[in-house]
Amino acid sequence: MFRSFFPNPKIFFLSFAGWALACVLGWYLAIQDLGHILSLGSLFGVEFPQALAEGADAASQMAYQASYQSALDIWLYQYMALCYLLFVGAWLVIGGQKWGKWSIIGSALIVFITWFQVQVSVMLNEWYGGFYDLIQKALGNPQSITLGEFYGQLSTVAIIIMVAVTVSVFNNFFVSHYVFRWRTSMTEYYTSKWQQVRQIEGASQRIQEDTMRFASIMESLGVRFLDSIMTLIAFLPILWALSDHVKVLPIIGEVPQALVFVAIIWSIFGTFLLAVAGIRLPGLEFKNQRVEAAYRKELVYGEDYADRAEPAKLSELFFNVRKNYFRLYANYLYFNVVRYSYLNVGQFVPLIALAPSIVAGAFTLGIMQRILNAFNQVEGSFQFLINSWTTIVELMSIYKRLKAFESAINDQPLPDIDADYLESHDSL
Repeated sequence: MFRSFFPNPKIFFLSFAGWALACVLGWYLAIQDLGHILSLGSLFGVEFPQALAEGADAASQMAYQASYQSALDIWLYQYMALCYLLFVGAWLVIGGQKWGKWSIIGSALIVFITWFQVQVSVMLNEWYGGFYDLIQKALGNPQSITLGEFYGQLSTVAIIIMVAVTVSVFNNFFVSHYVFRWRTSMTEYYTSKWQQVRQIEGASQRIQEDTMRFASIMESLGVRFLDSIMTLIAFLPILWALSDHVKVLPIIGEVPQALVFVAIIWSIFGTFLLAVAGIRLPGLEFKNQRVEAAYRKELVYGEDYADRAEPAKLSELFFNVRKNYFRLYANYLYFNVVRYSYLNVGQFVPLIALAPSIVAGAFTLGIMQRILNAFNQVEGSFQFLINSWTTIVELMSIYKRLKAFESAINDQPLPDIDADYLESHDSL
């Protein structure tokens, strides 16, 4: 599943995780402070500003912060480009794998685009803060702003949205090709071993359909996982800083960094709750694919052999399909009760946490909007397993089916459920 597309998958992914962690820590611990020395931003007219003199007025401080942030952003892009080049270049040299260009360069590009989209979310969060402060000013003091100012503030978000849309469209187009190349690599590998796997139940379906679904789901989950990690890295410091406006929580009282505390506790609670509620689903999904494949295979045999696909046999096979589906529906019933209850209650958790501060008038509407958005982003990152559980269940069932292929290819014992099928098949 992985070796056909990625060069030495275990080492590749472990090295990526280690390198990414080292680069992130390096940036926050030392590299970002070296921008005024190493940045090439001056070639594009973006330089780090000179430090302000003591006692500078508010306008000067705001201008300094804006200039410094722009220069820091340019320096960050340079640093990331170097990190990417070193990692990708090293693996292209040592990888030596047929699909290396797609798996290495393609994965790096997807990771970069995911990071860029998170940065767009950060920019939108900042924009919403200023926009809602403007609304509060207008509502609290009628005629204090003009229509020109209002529409001018709205127009500033147009560029951000335009860039976000362009990047998203390009990303979806590229990812489609990336997934198909991954599917192609698996298909080539499994078909080359056809004589070893042809006796596996639903072998043709596993090659034709399961490879496609595995590559697509794996890429989607991988991107969402990366997005969760990057969102957490980007928004956790924002939520940490915004927590200074929230000193007290209902019932609990004073808690340092209260918003971060609530987001973590609520997310851990939900993850544990849904893991318990959905513990049986992966096995049921796997059995569901098996009984469907057995029913479909008998129908296919019936097209060529008169003694196959008899009504009694088809009724028996379809009964197995019906039985497993009804069992699956019953399990999803209580799983969805837990899942949707948690998600619907969760949207009110930040408002409940902010209640004492709202009543005390501890912040403006703009700050409140930034808090709610940052809280939802951090909470959503911690809730990756919750939001992806049904997809993970599907992926696990597909993985089990493809794992049987690899067991046959490597002369390893088949999983019990496939071994039982082969024994019954041989007895016929």
